[in-house]
Amino acid sequence: MQWRRYVTGLAFSFVFVVSYFTNKFVLSVLKFTYPTLFQGWQTFIGAALLLLSGKLGWVEMSRITRSAALSWLPGSLLFVGNIYAGSRALSQIDIPLFFTLQNSSHVVSQIIRKVVHREKTQWLKLISIGLMLLSAINLPLYDLQVDFSGYLWAVGHLVCVGAYRVFQVQYKSNNLSDLEQHCINYLFSVLLLAVAAHPTGDLMGALEFPSLQSHQFHCGCCASALLGFLLLLATVKLKSGLSLEHFAVWIFLSKVTAMSLSPFIFYTEINAPSLICVVISHVGEALLVYSERESQS
Repeated sequence: MQWRRYVTGLAFSFVFVVSYFTNKFVLSVLKFTYPTLFQGWQTFIGAALLLLSGKLGWVEMSRITRSAALSWLPGSLLFVGNIYAGSRALSQIDIPLFFTLQNSSHVVSQIIRKVVHREKTQWLKLISIGLMLLSAINLPLYDLQVDFSGYLWAVGHLVCVGAYRVFQVQYKSNNLSDLEQHCINYLFSVLLLAVAAHPTGDLMGALEFPSLQSHQFHCGCCASALLGFLLLLATVKLKSGLSLEHFAVWIFLSKVTAMSLSPFIFYTEINAPSLICVVISHVGEALLVYSERESQS
């Protein structure tokens, strides 16, 4: 049983890393910076594959009632904000710096829990989120290729990620499974992003995209959609066999792996102060994982 969990964790890490690298390739290398279309395509394929898998009995999904879907819409709205702003940010920011900013979503989650749910905070957890916040605030000051629009999108991304994390944990009224939640997220995203494609100018811009007919672009888009779906399945599989604390450990290891390998795949310009921010942020994340484990023991 233990070796199966280990294999599942390794499979999750592999899909996690390759998925981020594929998205980065399409967004930054090919410069397809039209997130309503890119994310709309990904969520459309994800929804189609998820519904097909449920129909064939490959995954367990119950019938989603209208009331359950409507009550989950705030989560779906946060999900759309997450993927849209995340695409904008990832297209302009290197992967190690992106994950450093994304770690600050834990600060947002903690603030919401403190203000709304009056949760008490351990001193070790306070130190960890302080380190992540401090790193994120200082990172733009030392980034050699700083693009403030990318950082603004990153702020929107981390706010949506942090709020979604709290909403997902606190929302238990109709017992939607993770797959059912994501099915609603995907369908809502497809509708909302399709409506937004023309007003944002993405539709007309994509028609003039230089690599629109290239095999690299087609393969990248197909791979990103398939990998996004596989990452969802791997995430659900891993979470079902592990505690939340052990799942967080695999997330942490996967991010560290992606950050370590990304300079060998993509051009990355990083100086010593930026690297220190990256390291401190992930030391903070490691402390957060440890504090969560201690609170459960």
